[in-house]
Amino acid sequence: MNFRLRPFVLVFLLFAVLAICGCTSPAKFKQQADKEVYKIIDEKWQDRFGHKANYKVSDAEPNSLQISQMIPPDGDLSLRDAVAIATKFSREYQSQKESLYLSVLNLTLTRYEYAWQWLGTIDSEYTRTYNDSTKSEDDATIGSSVGVNKTTLLASGVQIGTSLAVDWARFLTGDPQNTLGSVLSATVTAPILGAGAGRAAVENLTQAERDALYDIRSFNRYRQTFVTSIVSAYYDVLLQKERVNINEASYRRLVQSTEQLRMEVEVGQRPQYDADEAEQRLLSSENNLISARQSYEQALDRFKIRLALPTDANLTLDQDELKALEAVEITQPDYTEEEAIEVALTQRLDIINTRDELVDAARKLELAADGLGLQLNLTAGLDATSRPQQDFSQIQFHEGIYSLALDADLPLNRKAERNAYRRALITMQQRKRSYEESVDQIKLSVRQAYRDLSETAESYRIQKVGLELALKRLDREKLLLEYGQGTVRLLLESEDAIVSAQNSVTTALVNHMVTKLNFFRDIGVLQVKPDGMWEQGKEL
Repeated sequence: MNFRLRPFVLVFLLFAVLAICGCTSPAKFKQQADKEVYKIIDEKWQDRFGHKANYKVSDAEPNSLQISQMIPPDGDLSLRDAVAIATKFSREYQSQKESLYLSVLNLTLTRYEYAWQWLGTIDSEYTRTYNDSTKSEDDATIGSSVGVNKTTLLASGVQIGTSLAVDWARFLTGDPQNTLGSVLSATVTAPILGAGAGRAAVENLTQAERDALYDIRSFNRYRQTFVTSIVSAYYDVLLQKERVNINEASYRRLVQSTEQLRMEVEVGQRPQYDADEAEQRLLSSENNLISARQSYEQALDRFKIRLALPTDANLTLDQDELKALEAVEITQPDYTEEEAIEVALTQRLDIINTRDELVDAARKLELAADGLGLQLNLTAGLDATSRPQQDFSQIQFHEGIYSLALDADLPLNRKAERNAYRRALITMQQRKRSYEESVDQIKLSVRQAYRDLSETAESYRIQKVGLELALKRLDREKLLLEYGQGTVRLLLESEDAIVSAQNSVTTALVNHMVTKLNFFRDIGVLQVKPDGMWEQGKEL
């Protein structure tokens, strides 16, 4: 509505609007978004996903000092510390958390479209007109309304729209003859035949809710994969370090052997070519040691980057983690191959998503089929205002405008609907094939993981036997050489066999541990704890 308004009132109104806008700072909007997003995630997070932790996005990128503070004072980084740093600071992990946040943020907008919404409009204008007698006239107009509206969609496709607007501009004039006025509008649209606009709108909200759940599942599946990859990378660096230790020990033994041979050559007990051969093997061992050190340093630097640490950070990995593995006997998981496959098809979050996507395709196909036939909607409406000059809360329903309409869309032109139906049919077939392929791939991966467990366990047993034989061989060759019955070449070959056997034993041990962790991940029972470490979750 428009009416004359004094200029000072218009100025007051302007300041009031600016004051209201000033209360809405960007930081407050961010807090509101975070609260709503995390509430949805908390509601949709299920027990089978594991502990609800390490999923909130960071407001600011951490600097190297903050990350370095998580390194122990002695610089010896344990496996637990490494996983904790990775799940807190890894750039890759941060990106996954942000992707989850943005996905759920989209759902908040979809929900908002069907929730109560405040509306408020203010249109104002001030003019001054000068006439020939140099007199001026002031004129100010304002039109405004404040209220709420809401669109409700029921599962049956019934669409209910309500709107309540309050006109409060008269109240600012101070005119006792004018008070607040309100207008109530409501419509109800029910699809009688066909898909109907209401059901289509319900589908948008339904799919948005389900997509958010899928993304939460995918994030938790990623957490399992990420933790196993960090553990594998950690032990890979330890293997590189252990190779350095093994080569250093071998180099020291060769130095002693070469010095002994030199002394024997000098006194005529050995020919010169024995010492020359030992010298060549010593140089080769030194070169292997240098190469092993470089490989270790390179692997350690790559691991630092994986944790978002600077490459010049002073740290080493805890070698006691390997000793702890050696103290644990090689064991097989308490699953048969068939049981493992059954658990995987029930527990793995990615196959659950694929199965639910098949349900989505079937629902969309049904909706597309409904759109091909007669579309018949029944719409009822109401418009009512409050009593004038009395009370804005007293709606005059007896003087309202009521309407009832029947909207029929005959199936005479259904080209778009036909194409949508055909597209839905093809999508349904694609989803079926995708699900069947996912099932086959999971069966394949579980069978492979199960075979890998047996293979790595047997490999560890064989390599330990090989190491024992290599040690006995070295002792025998030393003894034979001491009594003049052996050769330097056989002694040096025995030394090489020791290095190879020690590396093989350590590699087999680590491979079995990582394979077992991957097995639990592949059957879907690996759960990530708040500190980033893992546990074998319960079967649900």
